[in-house]
Amino acid sequence: MRELHKNKTLVWTLFFAFAAILLGVLRMRTLVPPDEGRYAEMAREMFASGDWITTRLNGIKYFEKPPLQTWMNALTFEVFGLGDWQARLWTGLCGLMGVVLTGHAGKRVFGERIGFYAALVLASSLYWVICSQVNSVDMSLSSMMTIALCALLIAQRDDATPSEQRNWMLVCWAGMALSVLAKGLIGLVLPGGVLVLYTLFARDWKIWTRLHLVKGLLLFFLIAAPWFVLVGLKNPEQPHFFFIHEHFDRFLKKEHHREAAWWVFFALLAIGSVPWIGVLVQSLVLGAKPEQGALRFKPRLLLLVWVAFIILFFTKSNSKLPGYIVPVFPAAALLIAIYLDGGTRRSRMLTAGLTALLGAGLLGFVPFMLRLAHRPGEDALYAAYQPWVLAAGLVLLIGGLLSMLYARQMQRDLTVLILAIAGFAGTELLLTGFEPIGQVRAGTRLLPALEAAGATNPATHVYSVGIYEQSLTFYLGRTVTLVDYLDEFSFGLEQQPELAIPTIPAFVERWRLDAAAGVKSVAITRPDIAADLKRQGVPLRVVADDGRRTVIANF
Repeated sequence: MRELHKNKTLVWTLFFAFAAILLGVLRMRTLVPPDEGRYAEMAREMFASGDWITTRLNGIKYFEKPPLQTWMNALTFEVFGLGDWQARLWTGLCGLMGVVLTGHAGKRVFGERIGFYAALVLASSLYWVICSQVNSVDMSLSSMMTIALCALLIAQRDDATPSEQRNWMLVCWAGMALSVLAKGLIGLVLPGGVLVLYTLFARDWKIWTRLHLVKGLLLFFLIAAPWFVLVGLKNPEQPHFFFIHEHFDRFLKKEHHREAAWWVFFALLAIGSVPWIGVLVQSLVLGAKPEQGALRFKPRLLLLVWVAFIILFFTKSNSKLPGYIVPVFPAAALLIAIYLDGGTRRSRMLTAGLTALLGAGLLGFVPFMLRLAHRPGEDALYAAYQPWVLAAGLVLLIGGLLSMLYARQMQRDLTVLILAIAGFAGTELLLTGFEPIGQVRAGTRLLPALEAAGATNPATHVYSVGIYEQSLTFYLGRTVTLVDYLDEFSFGLEQQPELAIPTIPAFVERWRLDAAAGVKSVAITRPDIAADLKRQGVPLRVVADDGRRTVIANF
Protein backbone atom coordinates (compact mmCIF):
# COMPACT_ATOMS: atom_id res chain seq x y z
CA MET A 1 0.00 0.00 0.00
CA ARG A 2 2.91 2.36 0.58
CA GLU A 3 4.43 1.82 -2.89
CA LEU A 4 1.45 2.72 -5.06
CA HIS A 5 3.65 4.42 -7.63
CA LYS A 6 5.13 1.01 -8.48
CA ASN A 7 1.74 -0.55 -9.15
CA LYS A 8 1.49 -0.31 -12.95
CA THR A 9 -2.11 -1.50 -13.01
CA LEU A 10 -3.12 1.27 -10.63
CA VAL A 11 -1.14 3.90 -12.53
CA TRP A 12 -2.70 3.00 -15.89
CA THR A 13 -6.16 2.75 -14.34
CA LEU A 14 -5.77 6.23 -12.88
CA PHE A 15 -4.57 7.58 -16.22
CA PHE A 16 -7.46 6.15 -18.24
CA ALA A 17 -10.01 7.25 -15.63
CA PHE A 18 -8.56 10.76 -15.58
CA ALA A 19 -8.52 10.99 -19.37
CA ALA A 20 -12.07 9.63 -19.70
CA ILE A 21 -13.50 12.07 -17.18
CA LEU A 22 -11.46 15.08 -18.33
CA LEU A 23 -12.48 14.62 -21.95
CA GLY A 24 -15.94 13.18 -21.26
CA VAL A 25 -17.25 16.23 -19.42
CA LEU A 26 -16.25 18.59 -22.26
CA ARG A 27 -19.72 18.10 -23.74
CA MET A 28 -21.59 18.95 -20.55
CA ARG A 29 -21.34 22.73 -20.63
CA THR A 30 -22.32 25.54 -22.99
CA LEU A 31 -19.49 27.62 -24.45
CA VAL A 32 -19.27 30.60 -22.08
CA PRO A 33 -18.35 34.01 -23.50
CA PRO A 34 -16.14 35.73 -24.21
CA ASP A 35 -13.17 33.43 -24.83
CA GLU A 36 -14.93 30.14 -25.50
CA GLY A 37 -17.36 31.66 -27.96
CA ARG A 38 -14.67 33.75 -29.66
CA TYR A 39 -12.26 30.92 -30.40
CA ALA A 40 -15.04 28.53 -31.40
CA GLU A 41 -16.43 31.09 -33.84
CA MET A 42 -13.00 31.86 -35.32
CA ALA A 43 -12.50 28.15 -35.94
CA ARG A 44 -16.00 27.76 -37.40
CA GLU A 45 -15.32 30.56 -39.86
CA MET A 46 -11.94 29.07 -40.80
CA PHE A 47 -13.59 25.67 -41.26
CA ALA A 48 -16.41 27.18 -43.37
CA SER A 49 -14.21 29.44 -45.52
CA GLY A 50 -11.26 27.13 -46.03
CA ASP A 51 -8.88 30.05 -45.40
CA TRP A 52 -6.28 28.72 -42.97
CA ILE A 53 -4.01 31.78 -43.20
CA THR A 54 -6.07 34.89 -42.40
CA THR A 55 -7.83 34.49 -39.05
CA ARG A 56 -11.21 36.19 -38.77
CA LEU A 57 -13.86 36.82 -36.14
CA ASN A 58 -17.37 37.59 -37.32
CA GLY A 59 -15.96 37.83 -40.83
CA ILE A 60 -13.56 40.61 -39.79
CA LYS A 61 -9.77 40.24 -39.79
CA TYR A 62 -8.64 39.35 -36.30
CA PHE A 63 -4.92 39.24 -35.57
CA GLU A 64 -4.71 39.47 -31.79
CA LYS A 65 -3.49 35.86 -31.52
CA PRO A 66 -1.57 33.44 -33.76
CA PRO A 67 -3.53 30.57 -35.32
CA LEU A 68 -2.62 27.39 -33.42
CA GLN A 69 -5.80 27.32 -31.32
CA THR A 70 -7.95 28.20 -34.33
CA TRP A 71 -6.22 25.63 -36.52
CA MET A 72 -6.71 22.81 -34.05
CA ASN A 73 -10.34 23.71 -33.35
CA ALA A 74 -11.08 23.98 -37.07
CA LEU A 75 -9.40 20.60 -37.62
CA THR A 76 -11.58 19.13 -34.88
CA PHE A 77 -14.70 20.58 -36.56
CA GLU A 78 -13.49 19.07 -39.84
CA VAL A 79 -13.24 15.61 -38.30
CA PHE A 80 -16.05 15.55 -35.72
CA GLY A 81 -18.43 18.36 -36.78
CA LEU A 82 -19.47 21.50 -34.92
CA GLY A 83 -20.28 21.34 -31.22
CA ASP A 84 -19.32 22.21 -27.67
CA TRP A 85 -17.01 19.27 -26.95
CA GLN A 86 -15.40 19.59 -30.35
CA ALA A 87 -14.56 23.23 -29.59
CA ARG A 88 -12.92 22.16 -26.32
CA LEU A 89 -11.23 18.96 -27.47
CA TRP A 90 -7.86 20.55 -28.27
CA THR A 91 -7.81 22.28 -24.91
CA GLY A 92 -8.67 19.05 -23.09
CA LEU A 93 -5.95 17.17 -24.95
CA CYS A 94 -3.47 19.91 -24.08
CA GLY A 95 -4.32 19.58 -20.39
CA LEU A 96 -3.96 15.81 -20.57
CA MET A 97 -0.66 16.07 -22.42
CA GLY A 98 0.69 18.50 -19.83
CA VAL A 99 -0.03 16.01 -17.05
CA VAL A 100 1.65 13.15 -18.94
CA LEU A 101 4.73 15.21 -19.81
CA THR A 102 5.10 16.54 -16.28
CA GLY A 103 4.86 13.05 -14.83
CA HIS A 104 7.33 11.69 -17.36
CA ALA A 105 9.84 14.49 -16.74
CA GLY A 106 9.50 14.00 -12.99
CA LYS A 107 10.20 10.30 -13.36
CA ARG A 108 13.21 10.74 -15.66
CA VAL A 109 14.83 13.58 -13.72
CA PHE A 110 13.87 12.99 -10.09
CA GLY A 111 12.64 9.41 -9.76
CA GLU A 112 9.56 7.24 -10.19
CA ARG A 113 7.69 8.33 -7.07
CA ILE A 114 8.19 12.04 -7.79
CA GLY A 115 6.97 11.54 -11.35
CA PHE A 116 3.85 9.83 -9.98
CA TYR A 117 3.28 12.64 -7.50
CA ALA A 118 3.89 15.37 -10.09
CA ALA A 119 1.25 13.93 -12.42
CA LEU A 120 -1.24 13.64 -9.54
CA VAL A 121 -0.55 17.19 -8.36
CA LEU A 122 -0.97 18.79 -11.78
CA ALA A 123 -4.01 16.65 -12.66
CA SER A 124 -5.79 17.88 -9.54
CA SER A 125 -4.63 21.51 -9.31
CA LEU A 126 -7.70 23.72 -9.47
CA TYR A 127 -6.44 26.10 -12.13
CA TRP A 128 -4.99 23.46 -14.45
CA VAL A 129 -8.21 21.41 -14.39
CA ILE A 130 -10.38 24.47 -15.06
CA CYS A 131 -8.21 25.72 -17.91
CA SER A 132 -8.14 22.21 -19.41
CA GLN A 133 -11.90 22.50 -19.89
CA VAL A 134 -12.12 26.04 -21.25
CA ASN A 135 -11.70 26.82 -24.95
CA SER A 136 -8.96 29.43 -24.66
CA VAL A 137 -5.41 29.98 -25.89
CA ASP A 138 -4.00 29.95 -22.34
CA MET A 139 -3.99 26.16 -22.06
CA SER A 140 -2.75 25.81 -25.62
CA LEU A 141 0.23 28.03 -24.79
CA SER A 142 0.78 26.33 -21.45
CA SER A 143 0.93 22.83 -22.88
CA MET A 144 3.36 23.90 -25.60
CA MET A 145 5.54 25.58 -22.97
CA THR A 146 5.29 22.40 -20.90
CA ILE A 147 6.79 20.54 -23.84
CA ALA A 148 9.69 23.00 -23.82
CA LEU A 149 10.15 22.82 -20.03
CA CYS A 150 9.98 19.03 -19.70
CA ALA A 151 12.18 18.44 -22.74
CA LEU A 152 14.79 20.85 -21.35
CA LEU A 153 14.77 19.08 -17.98
CA ILE A 154 15.21 15.64 -19.55
CA ALA A 155 17.84 16.81 -22.02
CA GLN A 156 20.01 18.61 -19.47
CA ARG A 157 19.98 16.02 -16.70
CA ASP A 158 23.46 14.82 -15.78
CA ASP A 159 23.02 11.24 -16.98
CA ALA A 160 21.55 12.11 -20.40
CA THR A 161 23.39 10.49 -23.31
CA PRO A 162 24.52 12.70 -26.23
CA SER A 163 21.70 11.41 -28.43
CA GLU A 164 19.10 11.95 -25.68
CA GLN A 165 20.40 15.46 -25.11
CA ARG A 166 20.20 16.30 -28.82
CA ASN A 167 16.78 14.76 -29.40
CA TRP A 168 15.14 16.22 -26.31
CA MET A 169 16.63 19.66 -27.02
CA LEU A 170 15.09 19.53 -30.48
CA VAL A 171 11.76 18.70 -28.81
CA CYS A 172 12.33 21.72 -26.57
CA TRP A 173 12.91 23.99 -29.57
CA ALA A 174 9.79 22.59 -31.23
CA GLY A 175 7.82 23.30 -28.06
CA MET A 176 8.96 26.92 -28.09
CA ALA A 177 8.04 27.26 -31.77
CA LEU A 178 4.56 25.90 -31.09
CA SER A 179 4.29 28.27 -28.11
CA VAL A 180 4.92 31.17 -30.48
CA LEU A 181 2.19 29.86 -32.79
CA ALA A 182 -0.08 29.57 -29.76
CA LYS A 183 0.28 33.09 -28.37
CA GLY A 184 3.15 34.97 -29.95
CA LEU A 185 6.62 36.05 -28.90
CA ILE A 186 5.86 35.24 -25.27
CA GLY A 187 6.47 31.61 -26.19
CA LEU A 188 10.13 32.45 -26.79
CA VAL A 189 10.61 35.33 -24.35
CA LEU A 190 9.53 33.41 -21.24
CA PRO A 191 11.69 30.27 -21.73
CA GLY A 192 14.56 32.47 -22.89
CA GLY A 193 14.33 34.69 -19.82
CA VAL A 194 14.19 31.64 -17.57
CA LEU A 195 17.31 30.21 -19.18
CA VAL A 196 19.25 33.46 -18.80
CA LEU A 197 18.34 33.81 -15.13
CA TYR A 198 19.04 30.15 -14.43
CA THR A 199 22.49 30.56 -15.97
CA LEU A 200 23.21 33.54 -13.72
CA PHE A 201 21.96 31.90 -10.52
CA ALA A 202 23.42 28.44 -11.18
CA ARG A 203 26.61 29.73 -12.84
CA ASP A 204 26.10 26.96 -15.35
CA TRP A 205 27.62 28.83 -18.29
CA LYS A 206 28.22 25.66 -20.28
CA ILE A 207 24.50 24.96 -20.59
CA TRP A 208 24.55 27.19 -23.66
CA THR A 209 26.88 24.70 -25.35
CA ARG A 210 24.36 21.94 -24.70
CA LEU A 211 21.34 23.64 -26.29
CA HIS A 212 22.10 22.58 -29.89
CA LEU A 213 21.51 26.17 -30.93
CA VAL A 214 22.07 25.83 -34.68
CA LYS A 215 19.83 22.81 -35.19
CA GLY A 216 17.37 24.12 -32.64
CA LEU A 217 17.00 27.56 -34.21
CA LEU A 218 16.63 26.01 -37.65
CA LEU A 219 13.83 23.76 -36.40
CA PHE A 220 12.27 26.67 -34.51
CA PHE A 221 12.02 28.86 -37.61
CA LEU A 222 10.88 25.98 -39.82
CA ILE A 223 7.89 25.50 -37.51
CA ALA A 224 7.12 29.06 -36.40
CA ALA A 225 8.00 31.27 -39.36
CA PRO A 226 5.90 30.05 -42.35
CA TRP A 227 2.54 31.29 -41.08
CA PHE A 228 3.91 34.70 -40.12
CA VAL A 229 5.41 35.06 -43.62
CA LEU A 230 2.24 33.94 -45.38
CA VAL A 231 -0.16 36.04 -43.30
CA GLY A 232 2.09 39.09 -43.71
CA LEU A 233 2.15 38.65 -47.48
CA LYS A 234 -1.64 38.39 -47.63
CA ASN A 235 -2.23 41.09 -45.01
CA PRO A 236 0.58 43.71 -44.96
CA GLU A 237 -1.03 45.43 -41.97
CA GLN A 238 -0.71 42.33 -39.75
CA PRO A 239 3.00 42.40 -38.70
CA HIS A 240 2.93 45.88 -37.12
CA PHE A 241 -0.36 45.28 -35.33
CA PHE A 242 0.64 41.87 -34.03
CA PHE A 243 4.25 42.44 -33.03
CA ILE A 244 4.06 46.06 -31.86
CA HIS A 245 0.49 46.67 -30.68
CA GLU A 246 -0.24 43.19 -29.31
CA HIS A 247 3.12 42.73 -27.61
CA PHE A 248 4.92 45.91 -26.63
CA ASP A 249 1.88 48.17 -26.34
CA ARG A 250 -0.08 45.55 -24.40
CA PHE A 251 2.80 45.05 -21.97
CA LEU A 252 3.77 48.70 -21.50
CA LYS A 253 0.52 50.65 -21.90
CA LYS A 254 -2.84 50.67 -20.13
CA GLU A 255 -5.04 51.14 -23.19
CA HIS A 256 -6.46 47.60 -22.92
CA HIS A 257 -7.85 48.42 -19.45
CA ARG A 258 -6.60 45.14 -17.98
CA GLU A 259 -4.74 46.51 -15.00
CA ALA A 260 -4.91 44.72 -11.66
CA ALA A 261 -3.25 44.84 -8.25
CA TRP A 262 0.43 43.82 -8.14
CA TRP A 263 -0.35 40.80 -5.97
CA VAL A 264 -3.04 39.28 -8.21
CA PHE A 265 -0.84 36.59 -9.75
CA PHE A 266 0.54 35.53 -6.38
CA ALA A 267 -3.04 35.06 -5.18
CA LEU A 268 -3.95 33.14 -8.34
CA LEU A 269 -0.94 30.85 -7.87
CA ALA A 270 -2.10 30.05 -4.34
CA ILE A 271 -5.77 29.56 -5.28
CA GLY A 272 -4.89 27.65 -8.42
CA SER A 273 -2.72 25.22 -6.44
CA VAL A 274 -5.65 23.93 -4.36
CA PRO A 275 -5.60 21.28 -2.87
CA TRP A 276 -1.80 21.61 -2.55
CA ILE A 277 -1.72 25.13 -1.14
CA GLY A 278 -0.51 23.83 2.24
CA VAL A 279 2.88 22.85 0.80
CA LEU A 280 3.22 25.48 -1.92
CA VAL A 281 5.51 27.88 -0.08
CA GLN A 282 7.68 25.08 1.33
CA SER A 283 8.02 23.62 -2.17
CA LEU A 284 9.17 26.93 -3.64
CA VAL A 285 11.65 27.40 -0.80
CA LEU A 286 13.01 23.91 -1.46
CA GLY A 287 13.73 24.94 -5.04
CA ALA A 288 16.19 27.57 -3.77
CA LYS A 289 18.15 25.19 -1.55
CA PRO A 290 21.42 23.60 -2.75
CA GLU A 291 20.90 20.33 -4.58
CA GLN A 292 22.85 17.37 -3.26
CA GLY A 293 24.79 15.28 -5.73
CA ALA A 294 24.12 17.45 -8.79
CA LEU A 295 27.35 17.58 -10.75
CA ARG A 296 26.27 20.06 -13.35
CA PHE A 297 22.55 20.69 -13.93
CA LYS A 298 20.30 22.01 -11.13
CA PRO A 299 16.72 21.07 -12.09
CA ARG A 300 15.04 22.31 -8.90
CA LEU A 301 16.56 25.75 -9.38
CA LEU A 302 15.40 25.83 -12.99
CA LEU A 303 11.84 25.01 -11.88
CA LEU A 304 11.90 27.76 -9.27
CA VAL A 305 13.20 30.30 -11.78
CA TRP A 306 10.46 29.20 -14.21
CA VAL A 307 7.72 29.88 -11.65
CA ALA A 308 9.21 33.11 -10.29
CA PHE A 309 10.16 34.72 -13.60
CA ILE A 310 6.79 34.13 -15.27
CA ILE A 311 4.87 35.51 -12.30
CA LEU A 312 7.14 38.54 -11.91
CA PHE A 313 7.12 39.17 -15.67
CA PHE A 314 3.35 39.45 -15.82
CA THR A 315 3.20 41.29 -12.50
CA LYS A 316 5.23 44.02 -14.19
CA SER A 317 2.90 44.09 -17.20
CA ASN A 318 0.12 46.67 -17.47
CA SER A 319 -2.12 43.97 -18.93
CA LYS A 320 -3.09 41.34 -16.38
CA LEU A 321 -5.48 38.50 -17.16
CA PRO A 322 -5.90 35.38 -14.99
CA GLY A 323 -4.85 32.97 -17.73
CA TYR A 324 -1.39 34.46 -18.08
CA ILE A 325 0.15 32.35 -15.31
CA VAL A 326 -1.20 28.92 -16.31
CA PRO A 327 2.27 27.94 -17.66
CA VAL A 328 3.74 28.02 -14.12
CA PHE A 329 1.69 25.10 -12.81
CA PRO A 330 3.66 22.18 -14.34
CA ALA A 331 6.86 23.56 -12.77
CA ALA A 332 5.05 24.18 -9.48
CA ALA A 333 3.66 20.62 -9.59
CA LEU A 334 7.17 19.19 -9.93
CA LEU A 335 8.42 21.25 -6.99
CA ILE A 336 5.43 20.22 -4.88
CA ALA A 337 6.01 16.58 -5.82
CA ILE A 338 9.65 16.83 -4.73
CA TYR A 339 8.58 18.29 -1.41
CA LEU A 340 5.82 15.71 -0.88
CA ASP A 341 8.36 12.97 -1.40
CA GLY A 342 10.76 14.22 1.23
CA GLY A 343 8.79 16.69 3.33
CA THR A 344 7.52 16.25 6.84
CA ARG A 345 4.41 14.39 7.92
CA ARG A 346 3.20 17.62 9.53
CA SER A 347 3.24 19.45 6.21
CA ARG A 348 1.23 16.71 4.51
CA MET A 349 -1.27 16.79 7.35
CA LEU A 350 -1.48 20.57 7.02
CA THR A 351 -2.27 20.28 3.31
CA ALA A 352 -4.94 17.66 4.00
CA GLY A 353 -6.38 19.77 6.81
CA LEU A 354 -6.59 22.87 4.63
CA THR A 355 -8.39 20.84 1.97
CA ALA A 356 -10.90 19.62 4.54
CA LEU A 357 -11.30 23.20 5.77
CA LEU A 358 -11.94 24.39 2.22
CA GLY A 359 -14.60 21.70 1.83
CA ALA A 360 -16.23 22.82 5.07
CA GLY A 361 -16.10 26.41 3.80
CA LEU A 362 -17.96 25.46 0.64
CA LEU A 363 -20.59 23.67 2.70
CA GLY A 364 -21.02 26.75 4.84
CA PHE A 365 -21.25 28.95 1.74
CA VAL A 366 -24.08 26.98 0.12
CA PRO A 367 -26.95 28.59 2.10
CA PHE A 368 -25.75 32.07 1.10
CA MET A 369 -25.36 31.42 -2.63
CA LEU A 370 -28.67 33.01 -3.57
CA ARG A 371 -27.18 36.36 -2.56
CA LEU A 372 -25.00 36.14 -5.69
CA ALA A 373 -28.08 36.77 -7.82
CA HIS A 374 -28.16 40.33 -9.16
CA ARG A 375 -30.76 40.03 -11.93
CA PRO A 376 -34.38 38.83 -11.90
CA GLY A 377 -34.56 35.05 -12.15
CA GLU A 378 -30.92 34.45 -11.26
CA ASP A 379 -31.84 33.12 -7.83
CA ALA A 380 -33.23 30.01 -9.54
CA LEU A 381 -29.90 29.53 -11.35
CA TYR A 382 -27.89 29.67 -8.14
CA ALA A 383 -30.41 27.42 -6.42
CA ALA A 384 -29.76 24.84 -9.16
CA TYR A 385 -26.01 25.26 -8.58
CA GLN A 386 -26.25 24.69 -4.83
CA PRO A 387 -26.33 20.84 -4.93
CA TRP A 388 -23.15 20.82 -7.04
CA VAL A 389 -21.31 23.12 -4.65
CA LEU A 390 -22.58 21.01 -1.76
CA ALA A 391 -21.25 17.84 -3.43
CA ALA A 392 -17.89 19.48 -4.14
CA GLY A 393 -17.64 20.61 -0.53
CA LEU A 394 -18.38 17.10 0.74
CA VAL A 395 -15.78 15.56 -1.58
CA LEU A 396 -13.10 17.99 -0.42
CA LEU A 397 -14.06 17.60 3.24
CA ILE A 398 -14.06 13.79 3.16
CA GLY A 399 -10.96 13.65 0.97
CA GLY A 400 -9.10 16.02 3.26
CA LEU A 401 -10.04 14.06 6.39
CA LEU A 402 -9.05 10.72 4.82
CA SER A 403 -5.75 12.20 3.69
CA MET A 404 -5.08 13.44 7.21
CA LEU A 405 -5.64 9.92 8.48
CA TYR A 406 -3.24 8.40 5.96
CA ALA A 407 -0.68 11.14 6.53
CA ARG A 408 -0.80 10.39 10.23
CA GLN A 409 -0.15 6.74 9.40
CA MET A 410 2.87 7.73 7.27
CA GLN A 411 1.29 6.41 4.05
CA ARG A 412 2.57 9.04 1.66
CA ASP A 413 1.32 7.55 -1.60
CA LEU A 414 -2.23 7.13 -0.28
CA THR A 415 -2.19 10.63 1.20
CA VAL A 416 -1.22 12.17 -2.13
CA LEU A 417 -3.59 9.96 -4.13
CA ILE A 418 -6.66 10.70 -2.01
CA LEU A 419 -5.94 14.43 -2.04
CA ALA A 420 -5.53 14.36 -5.81
CA ILE A 421 -8.79 12.49 -6.35
CA ALA A 422 -10.63 14.90 -4.04
CA GLY A 423 -9.18 17.97 -5.75
CA PHE A 424 -9.96 16.73 -9.26
CA ALA A 425 -13.45 15.50 -8.41
CA GLY A 426 -14.34 18.67 -6.50
CA THR A 427 -13.26 20.89 -9.38
CA GLU A 428 -15.17 18.84 -11.94
CA LEU A 429 -18.33 19.04 -9.85
CA LEU A 430 -18.03 22.83 -9.61
CA LEU A 431 -17.48 23.11 -13.37
CA THR A 432 -20.27 20.76 -14.40
CA GLY A 433 -22.87 22.33 -12.12
CA PHE A 434 -22.16 25.77 -13.61
CA GLU A 435 -24.04 24.88 -16.78
CA PRO A 436 -27.38 26.71 -16.08
CA ILE A 437 -25.47 29.93 -15.32
CA GLY A 438 -23.31 29.36 -18.38
CA GLN A 439 -26.39 29.03 -20.60
CA VAL A 440 -27.67 32.41 -19.43
CA ARG A 441 -24.33 34.09 -19.96
CA ALA A 442 -24.07 32.63 -23.45
CA GLY A 443 -27.66 33.58 -24.30
CA THR A 444 -28.48 30.16 -25.75
CA ARG A 445 -32.03 30.28 -24.38
CA LEU A 446 -32.71 32.87 -27.09
CA LEU A 447 -31.81 30.43 -29.87
CA PRO A 448 -35.31 28.96 -30.41
CA ALA A 449 -36.79 32.46 -30.82
CA LEU A 450 -33.94 33.50 -33.13
CA GLU A 451 -34.40 30.41 -35.27
CA ALA A 452 -38.17 30.99 -35.41
CA ALA A 453 -37.50 34.56 -36.57
CA GLY A 454 -35.33 33.22 -39.39
CA ALA A 455 -31.96 34.32 -37.99
CA THR A 456 -30.29 31.13 -39.21
CA ASN A 457 -31.57 31.74 -42.76
CA PRO A 458 -28.83 33.37 -44.88
CA ALA A 459 -31.47 35.56 -46.53
CA THR A 460 -32.31 37.22 -43.19
CA HIS A 461 -30.22 40.21 -42.18
CA VAL A 462 -28.94 39.82 -38.61
CA TYR A 463 -27.57 42.84 -36.73
CA SER A 464 -25.81 43.09 -33.40
CA VAL A 465 -26.51 46.56 -32.03
CA GLY A 466 -24.26 48.02 -29.34
CA ILE A 467 -23.08 44.55 -28.28
CA TYR A 468 -21.44 41.45 -29.72
CA GLU A 469 -22.45 38.07 -28.33
CA GLN A 470 -19.41 35.81 -28.75
CA SER A 471 -21.07 32.45 -28.02
CA LEU A 472 -24.49 33.22 -29.48
CA THR A 473 -22.90 34.02 -32.85
CA PHE A 474 -21.22 30.61 -32.91
CA TYR A 475 -24.47 28.83 -32.10
CA LEU A 476 -26.26 30.76 -34.86
CA GLY A 477 -23.66 29.41 -37.27
CA ARG A 478 -23.30 32.70 -39.12
CA THR A 479 -21.77 36.14 -38.87
CA VAL A 480 -23.74 39.25 -37.91
CA THR A 481 -23.49 42.91 -38.90
CA LEU A 482 -22.02 44.96 -36.07
CA VAL A 483 -23.69 48.26 -35.23
CA ASP A 484 -22.08 50.96 -33.07
CA TYR A 485 -19.56 48.48 -31.70
CA LEU A 486 -15.76 48.37 -31.96
CA ASP A 487 -13.84 46.92 -28.98
CA GLU A 488 -11.62 44.08 -30.27
CA PHE A 489 -12.80 44.72 -33.84
CA SER A 490 -11.25 48.20 -34.01
CA PHE A 491 -8.22 47.21 -36.04
CA GLY A 492 -10.10 44.90 -38.39
CA LEU A 493 -12.77 47.50 -39.08
CA GLU A 494 -10.10 50.06 -39.88
CA GLN A 495 -9.16 47.76 -42.75
CA GLN A 496 -12.73 46.83 -43.72
CA PRO A 497 -15.13 49.54 -42.45
CA GLU A 498 -17.83 48.39 -44.88
CA LEU A 499 -18.38 45.28 -42.76
CA ALA A 500 -20.10 47.23 -39.94
CA ILE A 501 -22.53 50.08 -39.40
CA PRO A 502 -20.85 52.81 -37.34
CA THR A 503 -23.87 54.45 -35.68
CA ILE A 504 -27.35 53.58 -34.49
CA PRO A 505 -29.02 56.27 -36.71
CA ALA A 506 -27.34 54.67 -39.74
CA PHE A 507 -28.64 51.30 -38.57
CA VAL A 508 -32.19 52.65 -38.19
CA GLU A 509 -32.05 53.88 -41.78
CA ARG A 510 -30.89 50.47 -42.98
CA TRP A 511 -33.54 48.79 -40.81
CA ARG A 512 -36.31 50.86 -42.38
CA LEU A 513 -34.99 50.16 -45.88
CA ASP A 514 -34.98 46.43 -45.14
CA ALA A 515 -38.60 46.61 -44.01
CA ALA A 516 -39.65 48.63 -47.06
CA ALA A 517 -37.95 46.14 -49.36
CA GLY A 518 -39.59 43.18 -47.62
CA VAL A 519 -36.25 41.87 -46.32
CA LYS A 520 -36.53 40.10 -42.99
CA SER A 521 -34.17 41.59 -40.41
CA VAL A 522 -33.38 40.57 -36.85
CA ALA A 523 -31.27 42.45 -34.31
CA ILE A 524 -29.68 41.40 -31.04
CA THR A 525 -29.23 44.33 -28.71
CA ARG A 526 -29.33 45.53 -25.12
CA PRO A 527 -32.74 46.05 -23.48
CA ASP A 528 -32.09 49.78 -23.04
CA ILE A 529 -31.27 50.23 -26.73
CA ALA A 530 -34.38 48.28 -27.77
CA ALA A 531 -36.53 50.45 -25.50
CA ASP A 532 -34.97 53.62 -26.93
CA LEU A 533 -35.61 52.47 -30.51
CA LYS A 534 -39.23 51.79 -29.63
CA ARG A 535 -39.59 55.28 -28.13
CA GLN A 536 -38.26 56.73 -31.39
CA GLY A 537 -41.04 54.99 -33.30
CA VAL A 538 -38.75 52.55 -35.10
CA PRO A 539 -40.91 49.71 -36.45
CA LEU A 540 -39.97 46.60 -34.50
CA ARG A 541 -41.35 43.60 -32.73
CA VAL A 542 -39.73 42.16 -29.61
CA VAL A 543 -39.06 38.50 -30.36
CA ALA A 544 -37.35 37.52 -27.12
CA ASP A 545 -35.75 39.02 -24.02
CA ASP A 546 -33.69 37.35 -21.31
CA GLY A 547 -32.91 40.45 -19.23
CA ARG A 548 -29.41 40.75 -20.68
CA ARG A 549 -30.27 40.84 -24.38
CA THR A 550 -33.33 41.71 -26.42
CA VAL A 551 -34.06 40.27 -29.87
CA ILE A 552 -36.14 42.42 -32.20
CA ALA A 553 -37.47 41.88 -35.73
CA ASN A 554 -38.72 44.23 -38.46
CA PHE A 555 -41.65 42.02 -39.45
